[in-house]
Amino acid sequence: MTRLAGKVAVITGGASGIGAATARRFVNEGARVVVADVQDDAGSDLARQLGAAARFRHVDVASEDAVAAVVDFAVAEFGQLDVMFNNAGIIGAVGSIARSTMDEVDRTFAVILRGAFLGTKHAARVMIPARSGVIISTTSPGGLHGGLGPHAYSAAKAGIVGLTQSVAAELRRHRIRVNAIAPGATVSAMTADLTTGNPADLNGAAAAMSTDSDVAGRPGIPEDIAAGVAYLASDDAVFVTGSTLMVDGGATYASGPSPFATDQWDASPAVLEAGRRA
Repeated sequence: MTRLAGKVAVITGGASGIGAATARRFVNEGARVVVADVQDDAGSDLARQLGAAARFRHVDVASEDAVAAVVDFAVAEFGQLDVMFNNAGIIGAVGSIARSTMDEVDRTFAVILRGAFLGTKHAARVMIPARSGVIISTTSPGGLHGGLGPHAYSAAKAGIVGLTQSVAAELRRHRIRVNAIAPGATVSAMTADLTTGNPADLNGAAAAMSTDSDVAGRPGIPEDIAAGVAYLASDDAVFVTGSTLMVDGGATYASGPSPFATDQWDASPAVLEAGRRA
């Protein structure tokens, strides 16, 4: 597939998990990528694996200078910026609202929401003159429904949805599309740490996260999310902006269990007024 041929992308949080899978997918589809991350060894290794189409840049997304610099770096190295994927994230502060540690809460907001804001700001800075571009940010089902994530994480991810919609309204006239993607539970180092206590135990995480109702017969993997990001980045999504793409196996809006999945409804007639059966 060459849907992204000739495009240049910056992927924050690009050294591992969803970011790394997206970098591989983008290069396979013809793009050139800048892997932006604080994980120097993993990021450098990935860029080497991807070859001439990739570069690594150390970036703390909470720093405006660092985010501005990686955008300028992409333009200097590859001549343009077509896609900004604001993907860097952490679980961050956890626990009861009444016992929250504000330093940890502030850091959670800084990485997730401030990072996406800065990436959006500096991508827009170079995309507006070009009158072209795509900005994508990673949100979460936890930003849309209560009880699915820690408080600071959920608040920051909800902020990304609002940011996406607001900026999409501004940048539409510049032919710039702005969307979010909401991965469901995805096997990664972070979810492995949460489920098994060992961030390297991806197989253990997959086993712990599997359910009988998984639509694919397994939990989500980074490649599932990368496929969604590639779609949003491509011209296949040319009429999509201000949207949040759910990639969660139906866990958020079709979680069930549906009463109509049981045998008792196989041949039931319609239910009409006052409970009368047709």
